[in-house]
Amino acid sequence: LLPALREYQRATEAGALLAIEFTGLAEYLALLRAAARALAPLGSSVMFYLAAAVSDFYIPASEMPEHKIQSSEGPLQITMKMVPKMLSPLVRDWAPEAFVISFKLETDPQILLDKSQQALEKYRHQVVVANVLESRRTSVIIVTRDSQTPLSLSDKEIAQGVEIEEKIVSYLQGQHTAFIER
Repeated sequence: LLPALREYQRATEAGALLAIEFTGLAEYLALLRAAARALAPLGSSVMFYLAAAVSDFYIPASEMPEHKIQSSEGPLQITMKMVPKMLSPLVRDWAPEAFVISFKLETDPQILLDKSQQALEKYRHQVVVANVLESRRTSVIIVTRDSQTPLSLSDKEIAQGVEIEEKIVSYLQGQHTAFIER
């Protein structure tokens, strides 16, 4: 973990990493849009690593109860809205030349690769990091339009405290460099 923290600190100090913290959906969407528009002039040298799993569903603030929900009123029924998909405007409008990486998490490994390919076709970005919930900390598949590259930790790496993110970032740095050169 210490090498990863040192690398994170080095990248942050060098101005090569912009980590954006947020507390809610509206803030995340606004910050993503603002960051993308600000970075768009840098073209292909920009990498968006969209690892934030905000959620697929939410309850709009306008539909949140103002007061405590009374249990005496019986069972509660919650209706949630779909979170707007931001990959389309990011790729199409906000930063069209950037290298964009999204994540796809599934519980069923049988549908993971198809869902990842569908995301690439639908949103027209470069990479999906595909993972299965139960093994997400030890293995992923890097999916592009023309390749599927599995990355996994060995038992020795797990014992040494290596995290899968180190392999993901290292691999994607190489992919990004090749993207810039094209």
